[in-house]
Amino acid sequence: MSFSPIVPFSGYSGWAFLKRTMPAQKEAFQAAPTLARDEDYFRAKIGSVKTAEALVSDRRLLTVALGAYGLEADIDNRYFIKKVLEEGTLDSGALANRLADKQYRAFSSGFGFGDYAIPSTQLSDFADKTLEAYRARQFEAAVGEKDENMRLALNAERELKTLSARDVSNDTKWFTIMGSGPLRKVFEGALGLPSRFSSIDLDQQLATLKDKASQSFGSAEVSQFSDLKKVDELVRKFLVRSEALASFSATSPGAIALTLLQRAR
Repeated sequence: MSFSPIVPFSGYSGWAFLKRTMPAQKEAFQAAPTLARDEDYFRAKIGSVKTAEALVSDRRLLTVALGAYGLEADIDNRYFIKKVLEEGTLDSGALANRLADKQYRAFSSGFGFGDYAIPSTQLSDFADKTLEAYRARQFEAAVGEKDENMRLALNAERELKTLSARDVSNDTKWFTIMGSGPLRKVFEGALGLPSRFSSIDLDQQLATLKDKASQSFGSAEVSQFSDLKKVDELVRKFLVRSEALASFSATSPGAIALTLLQRAR
């Protein structure tokens, strides 16, 4: 029987409990026989995979490959995945570069079938890196079955650590956040942005996010989230606002707004 993560409370109190017990919960979760078998299979077979066709033809390998990037819902879209992988990311017109969800670009770049003569599957540390990402996302998915907001918070914590350190412009980092559904939800929730926000002009979205971030966190720079205290502040605002909206959805708009202002300070 596999271990199911324990999330006894919603909101920020639940987050605090999850963070406090994370090492023990992850260890128990990752000891599950099914997860171990999938990892053993991937480690044994991935080195022999040299083409996108070979990867999509092996469902067990593809399950881990997609799961490492949070794209497991596409497991049955073999032709689409094959095209994303084969076209790579070096050409600006490649499919992965044209998709709104930037995880496809990360996936294609990570495997390297369309970018390099020798794909990343042939590198000695490829299996270890991919399985580390797979384990993290599988745990997040299991947490999400108990509380989806906790999954979003875990994803934000992990993704921002990498994104904040990337050697790209601040605007590019914000566009990456805008192109990631889970990260967008956390920022929009934490900054109190309306559900229709994603439908406005992209440049206006960028300007608003930077302005709101500056007001809430003291800086418009995404790089500030390399500081774990800033990430925790972001998560706290997101969870507090989300819990308030859930608790007071039946009350008047004025009461909701007042509650959010009081609890998110």
